[in-house]
Amino acid sequence: MIKLRLFVLSALVMLITVATAAAQAPGATGAADHATGNSWFFPAMGSFAVGIAALGGALGDGRAIAAACEGTARNPGAGGRIFTMLLLGLALIETLVLFTFLTVVLKY
Repeated sequence: MIKLRLFVLSALVMLITVATAAAQAPGATGAADHATGNSWFFPAMGSFAVGIAALGGALGDGRAIAAACEGTARNPGAGGRIFTMLLLGLALIETLVLFTFLTVVLKY
């Protein structure tokens, strides 16, 4: 419970910091930069999106591997089928992270 609170508080502080920095004018030509869309904030959001996708992918991988280990421990005879499904699931999870990264790279 304490880890969850610490994680939520850290994420909130990070979001407040980024929002405060993004609200400031980038310089004397702040209006022109916002009109053309040239701001440091948008590439930073892409990096933030890839970080969130990587975090979600890592959590999904961990849960999938833990479930596969538990399933193999309960029924060792089904280890081969469980391993096949595990690899398929891990590939799909990692594909979502790579798609997020590709989207950010192509957009910026």
